[in-house]
Amino acid sequence: MSSLLVDNIGELVTNGAGEGPLGIRRDAAVLVEEGRVVWVGPSAYAPPADRRLDAGGAAVLPGFVDSHAHLVFAGDRAAEFAARMAGEPYTGGGIRTTVGATRAATDDELRATVRRLRGEALRQGTTTMEIKSGYGLTVADEARSLRIAAESSTETTFLGAHVVPAEYADRPDDYVGLVCGPMLAAAAPYAKWVDVFCERGAFDVDHARAILACGQAAGLGVRIHANQLGPGGGVQLGVELDAASVDHCTHLSDADVDALAGTAHSDGSGTRTVATLLPGAEFSTRSPYPDARRLLDAGVTVALATDCNPGSSYTSSMAFCVALAVREMRMTPAEAVWAATAGGARALRRDDIGVLTPGARADLVVLDAPSYLHLAYRPGVPLIRQVMRNGVTP
Repeated sequence: MSSLLVDNIGELVTNGAGEGPLGIRRDAAVLVEEGRVVWVGPSAYAPPADRRLDAGGAAVLPGFVDSHAHLVFAGDRAAEFAARMAGEPYTGGGIRTTVGATRAATDDELRATVRRLRGEALRQGTTTMEIKSGYGLTVADEARSLRIAAESSTETTFLGAHVVPAEYADRPDDYVGLVCGPMLAAAAPYAKWVDVFCERGAFDVDHARAILACGQAAGLGVRIHANQLGPGGGVQLGVELDAASVDHCTHLSDADVDALAGTAHSDGSGTRTVATLLPGAEFSTRSPYPDARRLLDAGVTVALATDCNPGSSYTSSMAFCVALAVREMRMTPAEAVWAATAGGARALRRDDIGVLTPGARADLVVLDAPSYLHLAYRPGVPLIRQVMRNGVTP
């Protein structure tokens, strides 16, 4: 059994036992065997190992967990972005542009985009990345999107209910029937989760409930796009259906926050339904940012994710989202880093990632910096020196 010791770590973020909310350990070491963390402690007391990685006094943290991304698509919408920067509002209508390009693309073209973006994210420290469908919106295109996504991630999400495609514009009930029937049947073998864009111009609460319930019956976990463009019933629907995560949460009522807070675990470890915030979307659409402070103060578990997609948030950088969360959403640097690692894991209902504790997957990032604080302190700077996934450096 080959072992690897990562030592001479100046500041280790464990998200477990240690100093402060990040479980920080100083002058630390991590022992890895067969892709798992088996020991964490002071460098001076580190066990022997077959190989050694000297962190050189730098900070080490768990790999980022990006729990919301749309990577299976073709084309881009740079012109749409330019129009928004010139003053046009974001409505979500551009999704149909990407649908047309995606349907016309070959499998290899879609696969190349997924691999390019997944590789880009990995180089920036993202070791786990959820991938949604949602730009095919036919039975065959949704199934192939998820099949291709599953080649790059075990966290795949069926989002056939992204928008109602043009050919069903006057028959939304018929489209919901297609999503719940043949499309779900074709997609479910490649999916772990089901999701709905519950928003004006997309799917109302009744349609969203029907689709998510069908997904649950097929054995899929629930996620939901909720309250991005305005107030609505998406957040409370997510709580009603025991969603792992409600995503966006830009426009929340007191009742929405109370509903999320009401899913708290009895042991004080946070909420069962996570609020996943996507500040890259607000940056790209010039929209109001979610009030993370309000959620955190209510005891709601918060995650950060990129929402990487060609229309409203074309970034794969979790470090960028951390910086935005600190600057624009009133999160502390520690809260933002936790949300981008352990919080993302909670949004996927995982306990083996987002932490560096014995038994966890050996996914870690070595920064070219002495502290995690530099992720927000030095925005836009490439601070990821080295990435390890499953105990292996890609």
